[in-house]
Amino acid sequence: MVLIVLHQETSSPGRVAHALERLGCRLDIRRPRFGDPLPATMAAHAGAIYFGGPMSANDGDDYVKTEIDWLAVPLKEEKPYLGICLGAQMLAKHLGGRVGPHAAGMTEIGYYALTPTPVGQALLDWPAHVYQWHREGFDVPAGADLLASGDLFPNQAIRVGPKAFGIQFHPELTFAMMNRWCVRAADRLLLPGAQAHSDHVRGRHMHDAPIRDWLDRFLALWLDTPAATATPSADAAATPAPANTG
Repeated sequence: MVLIVLHQETSSPGRVAHALERLGCRLDIRRPRFGDPLPATMAAHAGAIYFGGPMSANDGDDYVKTEIDWLAVPLKEEKPYLGICLGAQMLAKHLGGRVGPHAAGMTEIGYYALTPTPVGQALLDWPAHVYQWHREGFDVPAGADLLASGDLFPNQAIRVGPKAFGIQFHPELTFAMMNRWCVRAADRLLLPGAQAHSDHVRGRHMHDAPIRDWLDRFLALWLDTPAATATPSADAAATPAPANTG
């Protein structure tokens, strides 16, 4: 069973859920923001995944602090942890890294190039472009390995110890989710660095297949299980979620 932490009432783990189910995992979905507790240990869970959201890792809300502090549990037990966007920023914050906006006020909203580092390339192959939706980034904390970088936000993926990872981008995105985010948060598409909705659609046709393949291979590696072999679920079957900006 994999612990799934979401940050909005209608958020969905999207394609990550499909990939985990193909690996034989059950999902334990919790929303601490709305009162769900986090487990005292990882004894009942094979791993934990924090997803994104419109809040910041720098916010003073009790649930934000609780989630950041709780990361001591999987790190101490060396159980698999994956932070996506806000979840990556929370991991960096927990380890003393800085989380904040781009110095020039730029954002990444759409598809952007990704370059693996030698350490990251030795781990597995990475997609050349990934989907982003964020205004903040993170510094690489002490003791972490940088696995992939980008142009606007140089720190795109990190590994901490053998099993904890943080990624700035959104491999969980389904087509329905992408359209929902672009409609519900259309004002974000006007921010510096953001791409037009038409570019999101065009980018998905160009770049999504390698992202989907990467996610399957990464999660199998992350959980140390055989790679998924089932045909991926159709994106249209996923529950759409409001825009995340973690």
